[in-house]
Amino acid sequence: MFRRVGRFAVHRPWLTIAGWIIAAVALSLLAPGLKSTTDETEFLPSHYESVQAGKLQEKAFPKTEQPSAIVVFQRSDGGKLTAADRADVAKVTGGLNDKHRKGIARVETNPQAVSPNGEIALANVIAVNRNAQDQTLPNAVKDLRQDAKGLLDGTHLKAGFTGQAATALDAQESSGDTDAMIMSATLLLIIILLLVIFRSPLIALMPVLIIALVFAVALGLIGTAAELGGLKADNSISAILIVVLFGVGTDYILFLLFRYREELRDGQQPKEALTNAVARVGETIASAAGAVIVAFLALLLSTMGMMRAMGPSLAIAVGVTLIAALTLVPAVFSLLGTKAFWPSKAWKKRSRSRLSDGLGALVARRPAAIAVLSAAVLAALAVGAVSFKAEFDTDSQLPQKLESVQSMKDLQRGFSAGQSDPAMVYVESRSGTLDKGALGTYKKDLAGIDGVGAVSDPVVNPDGTVAQYSVVLKYRPTEDKAIDLAGGTLRTTAHKAAPDGTKAYVGGTSAVLADVEKAVGHDYKLVFPIAGLAIMIILGLLLRSIVAPIYLMISVALGFGATLGSTVWLFQDLQHKNGLLFMLPVIVYLFVVAIGTDYNILMVARLREEVRRGVPAREAIHTAVARSAPTIASAAIILAGTFGVLLLADNSMLQQMGFAVAFGILLTAFVMAMLLVPTVTSLLGHKAWWPGHQDAPRPDPATGALPYPDQSRRLDAGEEARR
Repeated sequence: MFRRVGRFAVHRPWLTIAGWIIAAVALSLLAPGLKSTTDETEFLPSHYESVQAGKLQEKAFPKTEQPSAIVVFQRSDGGKLTAADRADVAKVTGGLNDKHRKGIARVETNPQAVSPNGEIALANVIAVNRNAQDQTLPNAVKDLRQDAKGLLDGTHLKAGFTGQAATALDAQESSGDTDAMIMSATLLLIIILLLVIFRSPLIALMPVLIIALVFAVALGLIGTAAELGGLKADNSISAILIVVLFGVGTDYILFLLFRYREELRDGQQPKEALTNAVARVGETIASAAGAVIVAFLALLLSTMGMMRAMGPSLAIAVGVTLIAALTLVPAVFSLLGTKAFWPSKAWKKRSRSRLSDGLGALVARRPAAIAVLSAAVLAALAVGAVSFKAEFDTDSQLPQKLESVQSMKDLQRGFSAGQSDPAMVYVESRSGTLDKGALGTYKKDLAGIDGVGAVSDPVVNPDGTVAQYSVVLKYRPTEDKAIDLAGGTLRTTAHKAAPDGTKAYVGGTSAVLADVEKAVGHDYKLVFPIAGLAIMIILGLLLRSIVAPIYLMISVALGFGATLGSTVWLFQDLQHKNGLLFMLPVIVYLFVVAIGTDYNILMVARLREEVRRGVPAREAIHTAVARSAPTIASAAIILAGTFGVLLLADNSMLQQMGFAVAFGILLTAFVMAMLLVPTVTSLLGHKAWWPGHQDAPRPDPATGALPYPDQSRRLDAGEEARR
């Protein structure tokens, strides 16, 4: 099948390229844009209590107003607010209110909005739409920030905006800068590395242009799928898509180009060599992409809407990249022919790489020692994974220089940290109206909880069946203490102390994150095994073996542990972070296990190809490692580099993701694929291919010639001399 696909693309290049260009233009013009959301309640299923609390609020208090943003006032010299300062606060607040910005109902303050220490005053920005994630709100906050600068002239005050809408604005602007930086750095890195590897400006530029075309098609398909399926993506999906498409796409192009160059060196004509390259590595690329796709699709089993949205998006991107690698890439290089390698002449003769040939000889000569050593290194690094602690404080991942972050710190100088986003407790009567006396007692029970700063008087809905309490915690809504309190003591006490005949619900940001923590724990137990099993099935279909997929997945599991452990040591121990991004294990598992499996597949497929030639096992190992090592090393360095670009971001979440995946890819390539996998395969021998006979000699698929054990693989003069 792959030979037919390759032959069509190679012999009808203009038709193939035209089809891709038309698809890219049509999708760019017609496909809907990719939606995004940062509303955590949209990421959880309805059986979680925080979601039920939100629905009860919508039903019982449809007009309830919570501040979408908070203006934090203080003196420029940091002193206590004077009577004149308080008058200026009221004046500035009135001026902001008079601006009537779109989406804002009013900006208001009151005498109680001054902190007990007299240093901080607050004004609430009340939105027309109760949904704090309405896109008009961040835009309104941006305008209000500019308005405030003019209104503060002539006063001794300074002001900053914080709260949900302000944080959303800063996150969006920070993410936009990060996306541009990541795109630029990724492109530059790929071009430089390809130029170093092939010493050809055309090969350095063409993959970037090809992947840019694939990027347009993939984004159009993802946007269409999101529109039809109602999927949404979180704020980081665009940055991840850039890295995945350019990283994985370059990988597959390298797999094909290295084999194309090898076929040319064996004396074949360009079109024949390109067709044979697709035929020989097409199955490898398809299997590698299949492993990545099924791993991403396993995220559909997640209870987290954010992960469910990410899975199909990335799967679509990899699927488009796979099709491009088998059609668009051969078509482009069919037109270029050997001019693609200009001015380098390396395609005419086999390079004499002492490093890769020496590695192949070492692996073939000392398989047991290398297998034990490489496994020991991975196991030692994996020890750190035991100390992994999930961090759900999303605000702490933002750059500390942002106005919303600094203003939150200022607010905490005078008020409880939870003032900006209190927890919400709802009491619903199961029969009749609520007892007002019991509601007063219930307020005291809530206020007596350790960690609660203040509890508002109950607000009862018009029919008297639901009461609402605003519970201000002493901790920031997204920090661990607030999450533990909302999901633990507050929730337990709220349930137990609820008046007879009522049921209590705890909602708000802290409660949502407590439920997210439960959902992530569920996903760890479900998504990991399903993704691993799916990848094993892909490997089994490729290798027609039961044994090989098992030890391949065991080796990759070691790589997963080593990657996570190394990330824990770097960020959690050396940098003294409270914890790591709560999604990190899922991301590392999917990217390192799925994408990293590409190199294992490439190595094992080449081992099988060499064994089928009828050569002795040791020689097959030597040749497979020597011939595959340059491809794997080049692809891994580029892929790790593209993910490593995320380390340049200000966002700690992206930094952790970038290091973990980049380091995991390097481990997979240089330790597992080049050392552990070939040595274990060598030690197992024929048993590695059980129950099939995939190692049995068979005709060359390109020529149909039968292998001859004594001359199945003639070595060139350089190889002969080195051996």
